[in-house]
Amino acid sequence: MLQGVDVGEKATNRALSELGVPLANRGDPAASIRQALARDELALYCQPVAALGGGAAFPMAEVLVRLHEEEKELLPPGEFLPIFERHGLMPELDRWVVRHVVRHIAGGSRIARFSINVSSQSLADDSFAKAVAVELVSAGVSGTSILFEIDEAVGLARTDEAQKFARDVGTVGCRLILDGFGRRSVSLAALKGLRLEFVKVDGSIVRRLLTDAKAARRLRAIQKVGDAMGFKLIAEMVEDRDILLQLKALDVAFAQGFGIREPHAIELLARPGSRKSP
Repeated sequence: MLQGVDVGEKATNRALSELGVPLANRGDPAASIRQALARDELALYCQPVAALGGGAAFPMAEVLVRLHEEEKELLPPGEFLPIFERHGLMPELDRWVVRHVVRHIAGGSRIARFSINVSSQSLADDSFAKAVAVELVSAGVSGTSILFEIDEAVGLARTDEAQKFARDVGTVGCRLILDGFGRRSVSLAALKGLRLEFVKVDGSIVRRLLTDAKAARRLRAIQKVGDAMGFKLIAEMVEDRDILLQLKALDVAFAQGFGIREPHAIELLARPGSRKSP
C-alpha cells in the first residue's frame, strides 16, 4: 500500500478542509506536523503478509502509519499525509517510520521483515538512504529486515530515482517491493533496475479471480515475468477464503488482506510475548 504520493494543490486544500481538526486549523501546518514527529504523536500499525506455500506463516508485514490528534481517534493516512506532501515533509515522516521500525526490530520481533512505504519525495532525497544505513548500524539491525515498498506509478514515473534508490539501499541489504502491479502494461527494462524481491499484484486483479478469466490469465502472465526476473508475488486485498484458495491453486507465494489479517498496532502483533498472535 502506498504511504503517500504527490497531490495537487486543490486535493491538498480539500484534505485540509475535510480534516476539520486543530491540526488543519493551526496557522502553520508544517510546524504542527513537525511537532507531531518530534513528540512521537504517530503510531505504527502493521498488516501481516501470509506465506501460502509453507515456511513461516507470516514472514513479513507491511507497516502502516496513524496520527494521534488530541482526544480524537487515530487519524488514517488519507487525512494527514496530504499535509506532509504539500509541505515537502514526506522524507521526515519516512525517516521517522524507519527509525521506529528499526528500534522495534532491535527490541525483538516475531515477524522477521517489515515493508515500509517510501514516498516519491524520499526517492528524490539523496540523503535518505544514508539515514537508513545510520539507523540500521546504530541499532545493530540487518538491512535484510527492511523492505521498501514503491507504488508502480511512482516507480515508472521516476524510474531513474527509483533505480538509484534501489542501488543505494541495496548496499546495506534492503530490498524493494513494487506495489499495485498489473494496472497497466509495464516495460521489463524499467523493472530490471529496481532489483525487486517481491511484487504486489494489484487488488483489481485479485478481486476478480473468481469471476473473470482474464484476471487469472493476467496473474499467470505476471508470474511468468516474476520467474524470469527472480521476484515473488504477493496478492493484495485478499478478502475472502475462496480467493485465498484460488491463489494457492495458482501457486502464488504470498497474500495480504483483511481476509487474512487486519492491521494491528505493531507492538501487539509483532512483539515476542504479546497476546495477539500474528
